Amino acid sequence: MKVGLFFGSFNPVHIGHMLIADYLIHNSDLDQIWMVVSPHNPLKTKKSLAKDYDRLHLVQLATEDNPGIKASDIEFGLPKPSYTVDTMAYITEKYPQHEFYLIMGGDSLGSLKKWKNYEILLEKYNILVYQRPSYDLGDLADHESISILDSPQFEISATYVRERLKNKKSIRYLVPDAVNAYLEEHRIYG
Repeated sequence: MKVGLFFGSFNPVHIGHMLIADYLIHNSDLDQIWMVVSPHNPLKTKKSLAKDYDRLHLVQLATEDNPGIKASDIEFGLPKPSYTVDTMAYITEKYPQHEFYLIMGGDSLGSLKKWKNYEILLEKYNILVYQRPSYDLGDLADHESISILDSPQFEISATYVRERLKNKKSIRYLVPDAVNAYLEEHRIYG
Protein backbone atom coordinates (compact mmCIF):
# COMPACT_ATOMS: atom_id res chain seq x y z
CA MET A 1 0.00 0.00 0.00
CA LYS A 2 1.19 3.54 -0.78
CA VAL A 3 0.94 5.66 2.34
CA GLY A 4 1.45 9.41 2.53
CA LEU A 5 2.82 10.64 5.84
CA PHE A 6 1.50 14.11 6.59
CA PHE A 7 3.51 15.35 9.58
CA GLY A 8 2.42 18.32 11.63
CA SER A 9 1.84 19.86 15.00
CA PHE A 10 -1.85 20.11 14.08
CA ASN A 11 -2.19 22.76 16.77
CA PRO A 12 -5.11 22.54 16.02
CA VAL A 13 -5.97 20.60 12.90
CA HIS A 14 -7.94 22.85 10.53
CA ILE A 15 -9.74 22.66 7.20
CA GLY A 16 -6.57 23.51 5.28
CA HIS A 17 -4.94 20.31 6.57
CA MET A 18 -8.04 18.27 5.84
CA LEU A 19 -8.55 19.66 2.33
CA ILE A 20 -4.93 18.88 1.41
CA ALA A 21 -5.25 15.32 2.78
CA ASP A 22 -8.55 14.81 0.96
CA TYR A 23 -7.11 16.27 -2.25
CA LEU A 24 -4.22 13.78 -2.10
CA ILE A 25 -6.49 10.79 -1.48
CA HIS A 26 -8.51 11.67 -4.58
CA ASN A 27 -5.77 13.05 -6.87
CA SER A 28 -2.71 10.87 -6.30
CA ASP A 29 -1.68 7.23 -6.23
CA LEU A 30 -1.77 7.19 -2.42
CA ASP A 31 -3.99 4.55 -0.86
CA GLN A 32 -4.00 6.11 2.58
CA ILE A 33 -2.76 9.18 4.43
CA TRP A 34 -1.51 9.06 8.00
CA MET A 35 -1.64 12.42 9.74
CA VAL A 36 1.34 12.10 12.07
CA VAL A 37 0.93 14.32 15.12
CA SER A 38 4.40 15.58 16.09
CA PRO A 39 4.98 16.04 19.82
CA HIS A 40 7.79 18.53 19.24
CA ASN A 41 9.03 19.90 15.93
CA PRO A 42 12.64 20.97 16.56
CA LEU A 43 12.07 24.13 14.48
CA LYS A 44 9.13 25.28 16.65
CA THR A 45 8.75 26.18 20.31
CA LYS A 46 7.03 23.60 22.47
CA LYS A 47 5.37 26.13 24.80
CA SER A 48 2.72 27.12 22.23
CA LEU A 49 1.55 23.54 21.71
CA ALA A 50 -1.56 22.04 23.26
CA LYS A 51 -0.99 18.69 24.97
CA ASP A 52 0.02 15.87 22.62
CA TYR A 53 -3.04 13.71 23.24
CA ASP A 54 -5.40 16.67 22.90
CA ARG A 55 -3.98 17.42 19.44
CA LEU A 56 -4.12 13.72 18.53
CA HIS A 57 -7.75 13.54 19.65
CA LEU A 58 -8.63 16.54 17.48
CA VAL A 59 -7.04 14.85 14.45
CA GLN A 60 -8.96 11.65 15.27
CA LEU A 61 -12.19 13.67 15.35
CA ALA A 62 -11.30 15.33 12.04
CA THR A 63 -10.55 12.03 10.29
CA GLU A 64 -13.15 9.69 11.79
CA ASP A 65 -15.48 9.84 8.79
CA ASN A 66 -12.80 9.33 6.12
CA PRO A 67 -11.41 5.79 5.83
CA GLY A 68 -8.53 6.99 3.63
CA ILE A 69 -7.14 9.34 6.27
CA LYS A 70 -6.15 8.36 9.79
CA ALA A 71 -4.50 9.93 12.81
CA SER A 72 -1.12 8.59 13.91
CA ASP A 73 0.68 8.90 17.23
CA ILE A 74 3.78 7.05 15.96
CA GLU A 75 6.12 9.84 17.10
CA PHE A 76 4.80 9.82 20.68
CA GLY A 77 7.04 6.86 21.55
CA LEU A 78 10.13 8.17 19.78
CA PRO A 79 12.84 10.46 21.22
CA LYS A 80 12.06 14.18 21.43
CA PRO A 81 12.38 16.42 19.58
CA SER A 82 11.03 14.54 16.58
CA TYR A 83 13.24 14.45 13.51
CA THR A 84 11.47 13.40 10.33
CA VAL A 85 14.41 11.37 9.06
CA ASP A 86 14.38 9.25 12.25
CA THR A 87 10.62 8.78 12.15
CA MET A 88 10.71 7.80 8.47
CA ALA A 89 13.41 5.20 9.19
CA TYR A 90 11.38 3.81 12.11
CA ILE A 91 8.11 3.65 10.16
CA THR A 92 9.79 2.08 7.13
CA GLU A 93 11.27 -0.65 9.33
CA LYS A 94 8.07 -1.20 11.33
CA TYR A 95 5.82 -1.40 8.25
CA PRO A 96 7.95 -2.90 5.44
CA GLN A 97 4.80 -3.87 3.51
CA HIS A 98 4.05 -0.19 2.77
CA GLU A 99 5.68 2.31 0.44
CA PHE A 100 5.89 5.65 2.25
CA TYR A 101 5.70 9.14 0.78
CA LEU A 102 6.47 12.29 2.71
CA ILE A 103 3.89 15.10 2.43
CA MET A 104 4.94 18.65 3.22
CA GLY A 105 4.00 22.24 2.57
CA GLY A 106 5.97 24.58 0.40
CA ASP A 107 7.07 26.45 3.52
CA SER A 108 8.74 23.27 4.78
CA LEU A 109 10.38 22.57 1.44
CA GLY A 110 11.89 26.04 1.53
CA SER A 111 13.55 25.23 4.86
CA LEU A 112 14.30 21.54 4.19
CA LYS A 113 18.07 22.12 4.17
CA LYS A 114 17.81 22.98 7.89
CA TRP A 115 16.38 19.54 8.68
CA LYS A 116 18.49 16.79 10.20
CA ASN A 117 19.96 14.60 7.42
CA TYR A 118 17.61 16.05 4.81
CA GLU A 119 19.77 14.45 2.11
CA ILE A 120 18.61 11.00 3.28
CA LEU A 121 14.99 12.05 2.89
CA LEU A 122 15.68 13.18 -0.68
CA GLU A 123 17.56 9.97 -1.44
CA LYS A 124 15.13 7.43 0.04
CA TYR A 125 11.64 8.90 -0.24
CA ASN A 126 9.30 10.54 -2.69
CA ILE A 127 8.20 13.91 -1.34
CA LEU A 128 4.84 15.42 -2.27
CA VAL A 129 4.74 19.18 -1.77
CA TYR A 130 1.59 21.27 -1.58
CA GLN A 131 2.15 24.95 -2.20
CA ARG A 132 1.42 27.59 0.41
CA PRO A 133 0.62 31.17 -0.52
CA SER A 134 3.52 33.61 -0.11
CA TYR A 135 6.22 30.93 0.40
CA ASP A 136 9.20 30.37 -1.85
CA LEU A 137 9.73 26.69 -2.63
CA GLY A 138 13.50 27.15 -2.69
CA ASP A 139 16.11 25.50 -4.85
CA LEU A 140 15.06 21.92 -4.05
CA ALA A 141 11.77 22.26 -5.95
CA ASP A 142 13.39 20.76 -9.06
CA HIS A 143 14.90 17.77 -7.24
CA GLU A 144 13.97 14.42 -8.81
CA SER A 145 12.34 13.09 -5.61
CA ILE A 146 10.14 16.18 -5.21
CA SER A 147 6.68 16.43 -6.78
CA ILE A 148 5.00 19.83 -6.59
CA LEU A 149 1.25 19.36 -6.40
CA ASP A 150 -1.33 21.43 -8.18
CA SER A 151 -3.40 21.46 -5.01
CA PRO A 152 -5.70 24.14 -3.62
CA GLN A 153 -4.00 26.89 -1.61
CA PHE A 154 -5.40 28.43 1.55
CA GLU A 155 -4.59 31.48 3.66
CA ILE A 156 -5.38 29.66 6.89
CA SER A 157 -3.04 28.64 9.67
CA ALA A 158 -3.28 27.02 13.08
CA THR A 159 -1.85 30.27 14.50
CA TYR A 160 -4.85 32.15 13.09
CA VAL A 161 -7.27 29.58 14.55
CA ARG A 162 -5.61 29.79 17.99
CA GLU A 163 -5.71 33.58 17.88
CA ARG A 164 -9.43 33.54 17.16
CA LEU A 165 -10.00 31.10 20.04
CA LYS A 166 -7.92 33.24 22.38
CA ASN A 167 -10.08 36.24 21.47
CA LYS A 168 -13.27 34.20 21.93
CA LYS A 169 -14.20 34.44 18.25
CA SER A 170 -15.87 31.75 16.16
CA ILE A 171 -13.77 29.19 14.34
CA ARG A 172 -16.75 27.62 12.64
CA TYR A 173 -15.84 26.69 9.05
CA LEU A 174 -12.11 27.00 9.88
CA VAL A 175 -11.98 23.55 11.49
CA PRO A 176 -14.01 20.37 10.94
CA ASP A 177 -17.37 20.46 12.72
CA ALA A 178 -16.40 17.75 15.24
CA VAL A 179 -13.22 19.68 16.12
CA ASN A 180 -15.20 22.91 16.52
CA ALA A 181 -17.71 21.23 18.84
CA TYR A 182 -14.95 19.69 20.96
CA LEU A 183 -13.03 22.98 21.24
CA GLU A 184 -16.19 24.87 22.20
CA GLU A 185 -16.77 22.43 25.05
CA HIS A 186 -13.18 21.87 26.23
CA ARG A 187 -11.43 25.21 25.67
CA ILE A 188 -7.99 23.75 25.02
CA TYR A 189 -6.86 27.05 23.51
CA GLY A 190 -7.46 30.49 24.98
